[in-house]
Amino acid sequence: MLKLPVSLASRLSAALLPPCRRTLTYPTFSRSLSTRSLLNLKRRRFDKEISRPAAPPLKPAIPDVVVTHLGPSNDWYPHYDRLMPCPSENTIPRVEHLVSLNGANVVDFVCKSLNLPHLYVVDLIHFGAVFYALVCPNPPPTATPQQFSLFKEVTDPAVLKKRSSIRGKTLREAQKTFRVTDPDQILEAVTYLRVHVHPKRFPRCYEVDWKSRVIERTDSYVVLDKPAGISVGGTTDNIEECCATFASRALGFEDPLITTHQIDNCSEGCVVFSRTKEFCSFFHRLMREQQVKKLYLALASAPVPTGVISHYMRPAVLAPKLVSEENEEGWHLCQLEVLECIEVPWPSANISEAHGIEDSGWAPQEYAYECKVNLLTGKTHQIRAQFAAIGAPLVGDAMYMPAAAAEMANPDINPFGRCRRQHGGSLSNDETIEAWIAAHGKEPKLGIGLKASHISWGDGKFSYEAGIPWWRQ
Repeated sequence: MLKLPVSLASRLSAALLPPCRRTLTYPTFSRSLSTRSLLNLKRRRFDKEISRPAAPPLKPAIPDVVVTHLGPSNDWYPHYDRLMPCPSENTIPRVEHLVSLNGANVVDFVCKSLNLPHLYVVDLIHFGAVFYALVCPNPPPTATPQQFSLFKEVTDPAVLKKRSSIRGKTLREAQKTFRVTDPDQILEAVTYLRVHVHPKRFPRCYEVDWKSRVIERTDSYVVLDKPAGISVGGTTDNIEECCATFASRALGFEDPLITTHQIDNCSEGCVVFSRTKEFCSFFHRLMREQQVKKLYLALASAPVPTGVISHYMRPAVLAPKLVSEENEEGWHLCQLEVLECIEVPWPSANISEAHGIEDSGWAPQEYAYECKVNLLTGKTHQIRAQFAAIGAPLVGDAMYMPAAAAEMANPDINPFGRCRRQHGGSLSNDETIEAWIAAHGKEPKLGIGLKASHISWGDGKFSYEAGIPWWRQ
């Protein structure tokens, strides 16, 4: 048996293929892994050897697809069967990037390429975890020089103009990804696929009495008291296990509810869903014109002064969100008004355990502080990030509590904090920013001390209140 390293086999295969038939593959990446970890995993993958037929030695078999893994080795993957029943814990993220050389059925192609059971791939498509694009998206920075070279070849205008499916489209338009919704979809040759093999799961969906969470139901909209630990309208890789889907089924709606706005997965409280496209457009206009009033109850770990609190939030897609009291160029203004702050007993261990509230390394106190908050601007994680920035992180907030505790122990660690500025610290130091981000924790699995307690519009004509927060139960 002739054994060739994977890297060598790939180069030989690519060399034997004409440009329009070469396979471009992308590294798989995970937010939970550092760049160094990714590179080490990649090196382990390429260090493995594969067997090839002994004759003829210079013509290795040409696969339909070559997949580059930068995640855990195959030995680490769980046994695949079906996506149901829902696991109690999320598995290690796994995203695969594929390019088909020949036309094929999408399910058959993914099964063959990733060695997955047929029904498992059908479930992934049902969850919205499989995406396609007519042309491969731009390679990430971790791609190899060979992969960059192949990308240029398969996206060469002379190659693209032969494909009738992308005539009249720009390259950017042809690279746009869409969900695969039909398991019987036939892939055109050179179609790109992104497969989220391990979708983010929400086990609590199956535990909730959804009808009891309905605050109001009309012909145009539904107001729901959202449970913590569940997404409002789904995630990138899971549009099945969410409030919109499960509430629609519980109410017997043929057409699914439409998401009009978001609150964090770990938050609970009032969320408005639309039953019609007309109301959805109407509600979006109200929000743009700031005619929708939202009040929150926030359970802080320290007293918070009443009045308006202002910060500027660093523009970034991923959490944690970093804020500064001083205006930075390009940063977004965040404002909230604390209407009242009252002492309440710190939640007992039994209550916290019952509602999935994490310890987060913050020692329980005799009292916590329930704050009524009027949200003046609606930025992601705004209340959580602003309260943590003033030393009063929300109870159970496993992402922002560790950073607040770290800053209390070492005020210099926050490059956007008051102490750093007083000493003339530089905000352009990437190392200090990375150290500050590393001081934060992970997103909470279930709930935190935050409830969207009230929502109203039409000058109060339409006004709705959520139930009592978990810490009072």
